[in-house]
Amino acid sequence: MTDKDTADTIPTPRANPFLLGHEEAERQFALAWKSGRMPHAWLIAGSQGIGKATLAFRFARFVLAGGDEGLAADANSGVFRRVAAGSHPDLITLEPSYDEKNKRQRKEIRVDEVRAAGSTLRLTPAEGGWRVIVVDSADLLNNNSANALLKILEEPPARALLLLVSHAPGRLHATIRSRCRRLSLRPLPDATVAALLHRYVPDLGKDDSALLVRLGEGSIGRAIELAGEDGAGLYRRVLALLLALPRPDGAELHALGESFDSRRAGGDASFRAASGFLTWWLAGLVRAGATGTIPPGLPAEEVECLSRLLVSRGLDHWLGLWEKIGRLIVRCHSVNLDRKQVWVSAFLDLAAHAR
Repeated sequence: MTDKDTADTIPTPRANPFLLGHEEAERQFALAWKSGRMPHAWLIAGSQGIGKATLAFRFARFVLAGGDEGLAADANSGVFRRVAAGSHPDLITLEPSYDEKNKRQRKEIRVDEVRAAGSTLRLTPAEGGWRVIVVDSADLLNNNSANALLKILEEPPARALLLLVSHAPGRLHATIRSRCRRLSLRPLPDATVAALLHRYVPDLGKDDSALLVRLGEGSIGRAIELAGEDGAGLYRRVLALLLALPRPDGAELHALGESFDSRRAGGDASFRAASGFLTWWLAGLVRAGATGTIPPGLPAEEVECLSRLLVSRGLDHWLGLWEKIGRLIVRCHSVNLDRKQVWVSAFLDLAAHAR
């Protein structure tokens, strides 16, 4: 399955009328609106891919419609269509812009864009109601743009609403956090992720769907991303190497490493996913050793492997190795090390520890 197989069926957050799993957050927002004491800023926090931005645009549509359309807005309404198209005059979205000169998406939200948004926010709303800023995400503000946003938060105009999406709120300026009412969203239940996967990737097989639900860990965004990269098949290849420790199949280990070459189609995405699977699985091993409990529901072969590895070495050894491999992979991403060499080296270390 390729990215194209799923992309046409998955709307962007601003164009998505469908949301599951965050009813309590919607209830809190609706109560604040009804009370007449709407906070001028909300920090919508939680892990990636659980619907934070979709919820933020749902809130934005509700406010821009004057509270008349309800939180579950009609996708055929005028407000919905203009928000989806990015053409509503009273909605500003702050996100990394496209760099025309270098032909790529920027990695940060620039300070001049935040300042421009602040100036626009102080104008009379074009439709006589509210003006709304959605920051997606606040984690991408640099120091200058964060300070510019803080000035807006400290002196917000009347009938202005700021909705900040954050995957890691602890990294934001404490003063920004203190100026917002916080909504902490939980990872989605497995049943909800499964239902959304079926909705957006209907051709996914039952076994693959169940595996992607597990790998997604409450994130429908993560599960969909993995579906587009054949994440289930890739995870099974990585798992087969782990289950064979301390003697993983050398030919398969090298073949998988070669598939990560950036010159190959999908090489970047495959390495990102496979290295993520490896560190995630090792984190589970360390967690099982620390708690003395292996999570229920794992296949018997994984339970046997985890138990065997925990007996072969003490927890401190596995903790050290997990950290070492994690640092190696981060370094590989940042300074462009040879991916195959990094991959093979990681498994050679694993094999040595497992003996």
